Amino acid sequence: MNISIHKPKPGELEEKGILNWPLWTCEPSEFDWHYHEKETCYLLEGKVTVKTDTETVSFATGDIVSFQKGLSCVWKVEKAVNKHYKIG
Repeated sequence: MNISIHKPKPGELEEKGILNWPLWTCEPSEFDWHYHEKETCYLLEGKVTVKTDTETVSFATGDIVSFQKGLSCVWKVEKAVNKHYKIG
């Protein structure tokens, strides 16, 4: 699996400093994306469906999502996204 999703465990946001990561926002849209490095993000708001050649996954507010290096996909932002993210 190239995309993993989970709800944060108690204390995980603080432990990993997630709320100090940079912010990224995006209005509803659809676009191709390629991950040159691993990325982990935490959705403060929004709903997204990501399609790859082998899987389709959806995630939303409150999810922590990791994308593996080398992944190519199509993002469909269904509800405007506000997320913290970390590359590498």
